[in-house]
Amino acid sequence: MIAPADSKASDAASPAAKTFRVRIKRQDGADQPSYWNTFEVPERPAQNVISVLQYVAAHPTTVEGESVEPVVWESGCLEEVCGSCTMIVNGRVRQSCSALVPDLLEDADERLISLEPMTKFPVVRDLFVDRQRMFDNLIRVKAWVPIDGTHDLGEGPQETPEQQQERYAISRCMTCGCCLEACPQFTADNAFLGAQAIAQAYYFNQHETGKKLKPERLEALAGPGGVGDCGNAQNCVKVCPKEIPLTEAIGKAGRQLTVHAVKKFFAGK
Repeated sequence: MIAPADSKASDAASPAAKTFRVRIKRQDGADQPSYWNTFEVPERPAQNVISVLQYVAAHPTTVEGESVEPVVWESGCLEEVCGSCTMIVNGRVRQSCSALVPDLLEDADERLISLEPMTKFPVVRDLFVDRQRMFDNLIRVKAWVPIDGTHDLGEGPQETPEQQQERYAISRCMTCGCCLEACPQFTADNAFLGAQAIAQAYYFNQHETGKKLKPERLEALAGPGGVGDCGNAQNCVKVCPKEIPLTEAIGKAGRQLTVHAVKKFFAGK
């Protein structure tokens, strides 16, 4: 079937789809040098950074026309719950699943979005980093409720609505690493626990059953890399995607630690 002349004219006059560029910092391995690749991506409604990366993975050709290996990144839930897709987007650490392209382009120069891996964790490849240190720090502060031997003791202890509200705010932590990336005290060559682990220690110290491990948690917070190493920069609360009151939790953990130290002194321990 031959299309009418006016239809052909309409097709010819239709504007090309709008595009933007994404510049990605890459690294082929932990011991390899980093480099940059830039890709052209078509703009679509309600687009987030993860969908951009999915497009690049399906079309791994740079703006220079070079075919390259697909970009590696980490993601899971795609709804800002798992915390795994943290990266530096346009110079700011954040969750890439909730970073929307229209918002990013509004503040970007030359319709260019920049993506980089976090700098405080070892790079595995490209935008994928190893966040194991965060989980190791949770082990250091015993961030769990001890339940061994309690399964047949009936109902657990009750909490007031005020206690529930305070602890719920901290419970939203998804171990994403944003707070640690923004923290000047948290570096690759020190033992600082960081806001995430300290806040979780306080969270479990406030739990009626979790209090059984409170002295051990406070000993961890008193040791190397504990509360005393926090410089109160307050960058953590500025970048936390869940708006967790991290500095408040650190302050309360510090007060618990002071009481713990005084008790130890008078007990002669």
